[in-house]
Amino acid sequence: MFRPFELFLALRYLRSKNRNRFVSFIAIISVVGIALAVAVLIIVLSVMNGFEYEVRNRILAVVSHATITGIEGALEDWPVLSDIVDAQNGVVATAPFISGQGMLVSEDGSAGVELRGVLPERESAVSGADELITDGSLGHLQSRGYGIVLGKVLAERLGADIGDKIILMTTEGSITPVGMVPRMRRFEVVGIFYAGMYEFDRSLAYIHMDDAARILRMGTAVTGISMAVDEPLAAAEIVRQAARAYGGGVYVSDWTRQHANFFRSIELTKSIISIILLMVVAIAAFNIVSTLIMVVREKSAEIAILRSMGASATSILWIFVAEGTLIGLVGTVAGLLFGVLVASNLGAIVGVVESVLQIRFVAPDVYFISELPSRPEFGDIWRICVVAFVLAVAATIYPALRGAWTNPAQALRHD
Repeated sequence: MFRPFELFLALRYLRSKNRNRFVSFIAIISVVGIALAVAVLIIVLSVMNGFEYEVRNRILAVVSHATITGIEGALEDWPVLSDIVDAQNGVVATAPFISGQGMLVSEDGSAGVELRGVLPERESAVSGADELITDGSLGHLQSRGYGIVLGKVLAERLGADIGDKIILMTTEGSITPVGMVPRMRRFEVVGIFYAGMYEFDRSLAYIHMDDAARILRMGTAVTGISMAVDEPLAAAEIVRQAARAYGGGVYVSDWTRQHANFFRSIELTKSIISIILLMVVAIAAFNIVSTLIMVVREKSAEIAILRSMGASATSILWIFVAEGTLIGLVGTVAGLLFGVLVASNLGAIVGVVESVLQIRFVAPDVYFISELPSRPEFGDIWRICVVAFVLAVAATIYPALRGAWTNPAQALRHD
């Protein structure tokens, strides 16, 4: 696009060698502005991508891809339903479960809890619960063994450790002469898990499904069937097919529906932040306009001499387009390198800053996770760099046209 003559002059104009070096300083500021804008956009979007990725993986490590539950809260013929679900294409495994609410009481405190009664060997096939255990094992849950696996935050709140005894009280009560008395049972802590999500670590507890059936008075019924599929994004369609094959009369849900508002908020936040930061990129890119206008004013005499020596208006136009393009290219590449470098090492950088300043950037009770993730994605980086470069090139049009329209006679008369 640029001939060596135009490119040579563009490089020379960027290095102002006369007594006025202010133009070169403004050009450096323009490069730095574009670089910082591009780098910040890359870093912020990488954090948003990392946050979404980590939360999705940690949710799927605790919950199953999809569930089928009874409309009235119980499924009596769940073995039949389980066989039908297993026969569906794409289904990897199924597991029955019983869910309920309760309160755990220990010598050191009490806390509300979401109970999940499971069959350990089948639950491990539909979720990553067994892999989250840091102490003990999910396999230690035995029928009528009355063992319980607690989230790490919940265990700390109760002051409970492996082997400790705690009391579980449920909303299912017994009528006595003195009134309604909640059902209570002593459980032994046989495991502690850490999901990395405060929502689960502070309120979820696993017990054996047979024990849950007894204390919640479910009899032979279960709350529902959880399932794992080979393609998580297809879980919604697969679970609907299974429900239709069963004959209906059940409630279906999947991991995207259970946390739909959460993921929608992430996408909305990501879009808004992208628009705002692209405005910052545009402002930085249009600094090139002021830089090139100053160059045109400073070099008006030289432009007139070039025109009188035979240079065409088009050549003058390409000189300033090349100059602005170089500023945009250098700024974009510098921002790309700096942004990717910081985004790739953000966890270590944040850790150092937190230890030095003794602060916590990511509060787990607010942001669901306890560390700041970062996941640079090529698609986002490519789009950011292209948009920044295009804006930088667009910013050269007006100053370049102004330089090309310079009247040689008037410029030399006033020089």
